[in-house]
Amino acid sequence: MQPLIKINNLIKSYKGFQLGPVDLEVDAGTIVGLVGSNGAGKTTLIKSLLGMISPDSGTMSMLGKPIQQIDDIDADLKNKIGVVLDTSAFTQESRVRDVALLGRWVFSNWDTRYFQQLMDRFGLAADKKVTDLSRGMGMKLSLAFALAHHPRLLILDEATAGLDPLARDEVLDMLRDFMAEGELPGEAAVVSVAQEPRAILLSSHITSDLEKIADRIVCIDDGRKVFEADKETICNIAGVARCKSDQVERVIAVLTDALDDPSSLRVVEGKYSTDLLVPDRFAFAQAFPEIPVEPVSLDDYLALTLKGEQL
Repeated sequence: MQPLIKINNLIKSYKGFQLGPVDLEVDAGTIVGLVGSNGAGKTTLIKSLLGMISPDSGTMSMLGKPIQQIDDIDADLKNKIGVVLDTSAFTQESRVRDVALLGRWVFSNWDTRYFQQLMDRFGLAADKKVTDLSRGMGMKLSLAFALAHHPRLLILDEATAGLDPLARDEVLDMLRDFMAEGELPGEAAVVSVAQEPRAILLSSHITSDLEKIADRIVCIDDGRKVFEADKETICNIAGVARCKSDQVERVIAVLTDALDDPSSLRVVEGKYSTDLLVPDRFAFAQAFPEIPVEPVSLDDYLALTLKGEQL
């Protein structure tokens, strides 16, 4: 089965910044988390994919359809993708009920009943103005709008930003439901969509959310793809070794010879020890039982990869 998102050699240049070349694929049945610091190029990538900005070169497709500009997203494709950007897409003076009317006009498969269920779940009153919504409530409204036409593909840019932990967990549960086979709880039957594999591309600074839901992590820094790895590989297999100063040289020499790709190693020198990011903490513990090695969170893995010295 072809990827639901496929990007090859994407390049977009601005004065003082270049995104790419970047390759990215999002397979059916997967959630891909996109991470990186502010200004790294994540939003540029997403807006290029959506045809909101024109790349300088490269090819992109969604659900098998080539995308180069926004006109390439026709009515059929629009019905199959849901989008939440980091800023509200609705006019500030519009009310929640106006958003429902917009959905009926834009999407042929708009589900008014399901949208209302989401509004009730989020506590959004129909007469509430967009301008009066907090950032968190505005993001909930955008997410409900993205889900209410039963898309196959969700593209989310900081969709959990501004939400408290309980609300974020609720949103993550909804995304899990979206990915599950069959119909979402409470939605009307849309058999042709519900039986097709779905996928999510989720850009987020909240790495703990990605730890809970993502299948694969892609990191972009300064316009470059720094790494791409399964979440399980990062959180359950990789580790950080706490080396003493007299151990570092020997450990690095052994690992450099043993690993197929020693470039994955990262070193951060501290005042009392040297932290070494290793791809397999279990293998490291067997080779160096005298050196403590700990699992890493996605946040630590990201920090060590971006700030550590590459060997």
